[in-house]
Amino acid sequence: MQPTHRSNRILQPAKTWFIHLSLLIALGLAYIPTGRLPGVPDWVAVVLAFWCVREPARVGMGTAFVFGILVDIGLGAAMGQHALAYVVLAYLATSLSRRVLWFPPGKQALHVLPLLLIAQTLMVVVRLIAGAEFPGWWYFVSSLTGTLLWMPLTVLLLLPQYQPVERDANRPI
Repeated sequence: MQPTHRSNRILQPAKTWFIHLSLLIALGLAYIPTGRLPGVPDWVAVVLAFWCVREPARVGMGTAFVFGILVDIGLGAAMGQHALAYVVLAYLATSLSRRVLWFPPGKQALHVLPLLLIAQTLMVVVRLIAGAEFPGWWYFVSSLTGTLLWMPLTVLLLLPQYQPVERDANRPI
């Protein structure tokens, strides 16, 4: 029996400018001063993990290092704190990308949760080594928030890549 609903859209590779634009928007969101509000996701980490899973040949540890340094500079954090965490996150996300892509977005989020927790743990360890106080267990809630945002973020970031098989001048997508 044939399925009743067939899509005529295929997923094209992401444009490089769109990947960089989404990372810059995430960087801008990271620069918004939120104080010590628990649950605010690390936008750069979530978007970086997304692109490392989706486009591992184009987004990797080099991009993670550059954006980590930019986050460190923008937030006034210990230099290299975010860079180290993002490089490890990018390495793990790239390593798991082929496995993660087999699953639907809901189950992909479950694979990304430990990656975000590892990145946050690395940031806390660097802070503790530098002499800061432990931020509390509520600090790790942002990994859960980032995981919950994985599905809507997947839809949002993949939307420009969907193209119909046949181009139609009357269709916007």
